[in-house]
Amino acid sequence: MLLRFTKMHGLGNDFMVIDLVSQHAHIQPKHARQWGDRHTGIGFDQLLLVEPPQMPDVDFRYRIFNSDGSEVEQCGNGARCFARFVLDKRLTTKRQIRVETKGGIIELDIRQDGQVRVAMGPPRLEPDNIPFLADTQALSYPLEVEGQTVELAALSMGNPHAVLRVADLSLAPVTEWGPKIEHHPRFPQRVNVGFLQVIDRQYARLRVWERGAGETQACGTGACAAAVAAIRQGWMDSPVRIELPGGTLSIEWAGAAQSVMMTGPAVRVFEGQVRL
Repeated sequence: MLLRFTKMHGLGNDFMVIDLVSQHAHIQPKHARQWGDRHTGIGFDQLLLVEPPQMPDVDFRYRIFNSDGSEVEQCGNGARCFARFVLDKRLTTKRQIRVETKGGIIELDIRQDGQVRVAMGPPRLEPDNIPFLADTQALSYPLEVEGQTVELAALSMGNPHAVLRVADLSLAPVTEWGPKIEHHPRFPQRVNVGFLQVIDRQYARLRVWERGAGETQACGTGACAAAVAAIRQGWMDSPVRIELPGGTLSIEWAGAAQSVMMTGPAVRVFEGQVRL
């Protein structure tokens, strides 16, 4: 069968989006690996599946597969693309929608200027909820990497994140330390790794090594995690602008149990069909 899809991106973090509301197919991890290959497939960081809701108080279910076939809990840039997709495809007429993800419920607000504001939910800071192996919750934790001890923040934005502050982002060991920290035994479900350079109280630069995808042009949940880590440790004040290689996101967080609010663009690249 032929399956319709849309290629989209949020700040260069790119996605293949499939409507499984009006189309019916059984997508497996092997399909994500096949389609995700940038040489022999379509090429993407993540595959996004739009499905009917399984809960009565939400509008859609949203599933995410990395290009290596692993299913993940959350994707902030993908959430913005998801919102634009369901509106553009007339799967909904709402500009404010509630979406069920593996990492919890998120709320999406599609603004008239084309930007999408996402209520990502509150960060999860307890080590057991990240998950991260530590005796107690702390602002930062020491971690042994390549024979060195580094300090990092650990939290979950529906998916696990580690955030390291660096002096110069251009010199950050993203490709060297990223996979080492991703697979560190203290992160039993692996982890996304953010390298953060704070420029001033409301502006920072970030590169992210994404679990299952490698370094990407942007990571929405990574920007949220970096903002939370910086605000908690007194480096920055909300709202903050986080510049990633693909562009800039605006992040707001009022602290404590408040939801992290992320605002940024979502762009449609092309439409296509793939044989399943």
